[in-house]
Amino acid sequence: MLITASRLIGTNILSIQSSGPIGYISAPIVDPDSLKIIAFRLSGPLISRDEDILDAKSIREYSKFGCVINSSDDLIGPADVIQIEKVLKLNFSLIDLKVETKKGTKLGKIIDYTVTDDNFTVQQIIVKRPLVKSFVSPELTIPRSEIVEITDYKVVVRDEEKTIRARAEKEDFIPNFVNPFRKSELSPSPAKTDDES
Repeated sequence: MLITASRLIGTNILSIQSSGPIGYISAPIVDPDSLKIIAFRLSGPLISRDEDILDAKSIREYSKFGCVINSSDDLIGPADVIQIEKVLKLNFSLIDLKVETKKGTKLGKIIDYTVTDDNFTVQQIIVKRPLVKSFVSPELTIPRSEIVEITDYKVVVRDEEKTIRARAEKEDFIPNFVNPFRKSELSPSPAKTDDES
C-alpha cells in the first residue's frame, strides 16, 4: 500500500511491551542515495531523550492505528547507527526541492511523496506546479522511475512534462463500478412519447 509522507507525520508509535503509544513520528529521515525512509524522528511525552530516533527496520507493522514496535528499547540515538548518522549530517529533505527535467524545464517544487508501507521506499514525488502552469493542473505526480539525479537543491527527471503526465495518468486507478447517485453522461435519456413530439 502507498502512503504519503505527510500522512506519516503524527503517526503513533505503538509498543507491544507497554500495550500503547509511546510517541509519534515528527519527521522522516530520507536517504538520498537509496531514496528510502531509513528512520524517523520522534516526539511525545514518553520519549525519554530529546534525540530519540526509530530505525525503520524496527517497525514490525504499519497500520491505520500506527507503527508497531517491540518496545521503547528499539529507539536509538543519532550516533548509534552509522548509516543513519551519515544521513542526519546531510540534513536532507525531499520537501521543497525544485524539480526540473534534464533539459532544464522547471516543473515545480516537491510538496509531498508516497512510500510503500512495508519498507518505506519512495515511489512517487508530488510536485506543486509554478503559478502560471497551476491553472491547468496544480499538482504533478512523478514516478520514481523518472528520477535520474538528486542534489541538495533539486531533483532531475528524465522525460518532459507531457510524457510524465501521460505515464502518470496511465498508472492511475480507474474504478470499475458505477456510482448510482451520479448521473452519467452516457445514460440514455427517457424516450419521448407521441404527446411530447
